[in-house]
Amino acid sequence: EPTAGLDVIARDSILELLREYMETEGRAILISSHLSGDLETFCDDIYLIQKGTITFHEEVDRLLDAYGLLKVSDEVYKKMDIGSAKIRPEEMQGVKHYLVDVLEPEEEFHIVKFQQMAKEAMEEIYEKGKIPILVGGTGFYIQAVTRDIDFTEAQQENTYRAELEKLAETEGAEYLHDRLKEVDPASADTIHANNVKRVIRALEFYHQNGTPISAHNEEQKKQTSPYNLAYFVLNAPRDILYERIDKRVDQMLEEGLVKEVEGLKREGCHRGMVSMQGLGYKEILAYLEGEYPLEEAVRILKRDTRHFAKRQLTWFRRESDVIWVDKDKFHWDEKEILEYMLSVLKEHDILG
Repeated sequence: EPTAGLDVIARDSILELLREYMETEGRAILISSHLSGDLETFCDDIYLIQKGTITFHEEVDRLLDAYGLLKVSDEVYKKMDIGSAKIRPEEMQGVKHYLVDVLEPEEEFHIVKFQQMAKEAMEEIYEKGKIPILVGGTGFYIQAVTRDIDFTEAQQENTYRAELEKLAETEGAEYLHDRLKEVDPASADTIHANNVKRVIRALEFYHQNGTPISAHNEEQKKQTSPYNLAYFVLNAPRDILYERIDKRVDQMLEEGLVKEVEGLKREGCHRGMVSMQGLGYKEILAYLEGEYPLEEAVRILKRDTRHFAKRQLTWFRRESDVIWVDKDKFHWDEKEILEYMLSVLKEHDILG
């Protein structure tokens, strides 16, 4: 499917338009919730910042979001290829991809780190006179870059964080969540009690600044983008999306997801690591630790991935600058979709 709809003439025309714009305007940024094989092919002069999947199939199957996916940041981790649906070297077609295989599984990865790494990659791309194309990612991660959200007030305070982590161990997750309700009810409404890391982050922010992180985030959302960009989100009917999610999980299992997680477990990876909390990894790890049978792990993985996709769609509907591309309205024809995207780019004065 990814390469079926675009002929060489169309690719050359798109590339020529992009080169033309670069010569006259200097720089531009194209934000897309996916890149199909067609777009990849013409990008030999354009670098990609990779965060998530790049084909229509993977983007719709994994999260429709947009990036990565299951947990959208998984592709940054080495040795975590199947569960993250990581792009293979042969699929890159000679195009340099950033933020792929750059961290060890035991390393921390969060939105602040992603934003910093993405900016550094974009600057490198700009210096080469290329156009960065941000691919995939959850809505908040994309927003962190496109709106240049300020996270300086959210720096980690190790001592207080350690105290909260100890409380979580001794008193339980609900105890911490109740404390969050007292100081930041808005965050408590959106953060599940079991998501201890986010609960701690919100409490830590309040401790440092005396204001709720929810209020800070709302203020940051009002920022406009410093970039001239077009922000595309590809969509599909819910039943097709869910069917593809189920097939994608089955495919990961056929490709050896259980064996991949077994290897990570042998190397000391555990559920307390950020890398092991992504969809696909935490469920299989729970199976390997005897929490439930493999069939139940698969059922939970499919269910939670569908829920994740639904939440991501809800996020994008709240975004004001998103351009929805409903694939069925284009008869699933990628050539039609690309022509539409090009027309939007021209309307936005991104392409001449």
